[in-house]
Amino acid sequence: MGTAGTKGATLIIGNCQAGVQLANTLRELGDTAPITLVGEETHLPYQRPALSKAFLKGEATAASLTFRTPEWFVQQGIELVTGEQITDISRDNDGGTAAGAGGREFRFARLALTTGAAPRKLNLPGTELQGVCYLRGADQAASLHRFLGGARSVAVIGGGFIGLEVATAAREAGKQVTVIEAAPRLVGRAVAETTSDFYLRAHRSRGTTILLDAGIVRITGKNGHVTGVELAGGTTVPADVVVIGVGVLPRTELAERLGLQVSNGVVVDSRAVASDGVTVAAGDCANMPNPSPADYGNGTLRLESVQNAVEQAKTAARSLLGMEAEYRTVPWFWSDQGDLKLQIAGLSAGHDSTVLRGDPESGKFSVLYYRGGRILAADCINTPRDFMAVRNALTHGLEIAPDDAADLARTLKESAVPRVPA
Repeated sequence: MGTAGTKGATLIIGNCQAGVQLANTLRELGDTAPITLVGEETHLPYQRPALSKAFLKGEATAASLTFRTPEWFVQQGIELVTGEQITDISRDNDGGTAAGAGGREFRFARLALTTGAAPRKLNLPGTELQGVCYLRGADQAASLHRFLGGARSVAVIGGGFIGLEVATAAREAGKQVTVIEAAPRLVGRAVAETTSDFYLRAHRSRGTTILLDAGIVRITGKNGHVTGVELAGGTTVPADVVVIGVGVLPRTELAERLGLQVSNGVVVDSRAVASDGVTVAAGDCANMPNPSPADYGNGTLRLESVQNAVEQAKTAARSLLGMEAEYRTVPWFWSDQGDLKLQIAGLSAGHDSTVLRGDPESGKFSVLYYRGGRILAADCINTPRDFMAVRNALTHGLEIAPDDAADLARTLKESAVPRVPA
C-alpha cells in the first residue's frame, strides 16, 4: 500500500465496533491527523451482542452499552457524526469526497469502510405486519422489547445463535416460544451434530418448542398486527410477536460505488486493504483470507464477531499508516443462552472427525474438531478451561491428540504439546 495521503484526514464510515477500534488504534499508533467517524444511527457507538440478551431482558440500554463517552471522542480529536447516512462516495488524486444524506460533504485523504451488515430479509407475505421484528441495531431491539412486553406467544424464525438467544430471553420472560428452523438441525452451519443435538434437547427441556425442517408459507395477521406463522403443512403457529433471524448480508453499497471488488463482502487482503490498494475495510463487511494460523490464506471468509472486528480494525489502522500489517489470528466466538454458555475456538470447516470430551447430559462438555488427526477447533459448552486451552494451542501451534482430548483425567492444557511438522 502506498504512503500517499497518509498524513491527511481519515474518514471512517460505520460507527460500530470496528469503526471505533480503528479510530482508537490510529491514535494509539501516534496518528495526529483529523479523524471523522460517521454512522447512520443516532446513538453513540455501542456493543451489539447484548441486544439479543441483556437488552431484551431490560438489563441494559443503548446508553449503558456505549464503548466510549462523548468526552473521550473530543479528547482524542475524533469527530463523531451520528444520524448521518453516506449516500455517495468518490475518489480523486487527493483522496476523495463522501456525501451525506443531509447535504454535508466529508473530504478525506484516507478511507476506511466499517459498514457492517444488515439483516437478511424474508420475502414472505405478512412481514410488514406490526409485531414482526428483525434484530440488528438498538432501535430494532427497543421495538422488539416493547412488543414482547405485551405478548403471550413468540415465534422465532431461524434457529441460529441470534434466534436461540432471543428465544431464551423471551422464554425467561414467561412467553410461550416456538423456534421455526428450515434446516434439519439447529445452528447446523456452525457446530457439529453433537453440539446441535444438545441445544435441541436443552431448549426443548426448558420449555421452548423447536420445529425443524419447517417450511413457511406466510405470516398471518389481523387488523394489521401479526397473529401467527403459517407452515407448509397447513399448521399455524400462534404468535403475538414474530422475530426473523435468518442471518445478515454485508453492506457493500459504498464499496460498489467505488468500484471495489465485492464478493460476500468487500474483498480485502491480509492487510485489510481493498482491491484499489488504498481503501481499507474491517468487520462484518469484509471478506478476507482465512486468518487462522493452521489454515492461513486457505480460501476467503467473512467473520461476524467482536473479536474479528477488533483485531481486523487494528490491522486496517496499521495499513492506513503505511506500517507492516498482517491479520493472522485464531477466530473465536461465543453465544450466551441463559445458563448455556457456548465458546468456540478456531474454525471447524473441513474437519473429518470429532472428539467428544465430557457428557452432554451434564450440561458441560466440549466437541473438538480434527482434520487428518490435527486439531482445528472446539465447541465448549460451559467449559471455559477447555476453550482457553484449545485457543492457546491453536495460537501457538500446539497439538492435542484425539485420545488425549477424550481423557477427562487430563486437562487439555496438560495434553497440548508442540506440533510435529507434517
